[in-house]
Amino acid sequence: MFDQAISALAYVRCGEVQGCAVTAGARLAAAPDIPAIDEAGAPGVYVSWSGLWVPKGTPKNIIHKLTSVAMDALGDPAVRRRLEDLGQVIPPREQQTAGGTGCHKAEIEKWWPIIKSGNIKVEAGR
Repeated sequence: MFDQAISALAYVRCGEVQGCAVTAGARLAAAPDIPAIDEAGAPGVYVSWSGLWVPKGTPKNIIHKLTSVAMDALGDPAVRRRLEDLGQVIPPREQQTAGGTGCHKAEIEKWWPIIKSGNIKVEAGR
């Protein structure tokens, strides 16, 4: 299964599950003994990332305020250290704002042909 490091690492650390790989280009500082997916033989399979989303039509001043607060938090060394301890990878500052949109588009472009060719459908009610 694929899961976020932030929720899976506690189970890996106590031995309830085995971490086979992290879906990142490099090993996580919080789990240096677990290989990156590239090392494990599936290069480029980066399926787990996080973002801050708002409803379409949210006023720009609200988006700006949320972005500002999130960026301030991610700039705090104690917050960064805690998130990294939990297995989160904090991207460089220039990728944290407009980079999210590009990342989202790139993921759609990468996975959509696979979803379409596999005739994969959303199951309602799950």
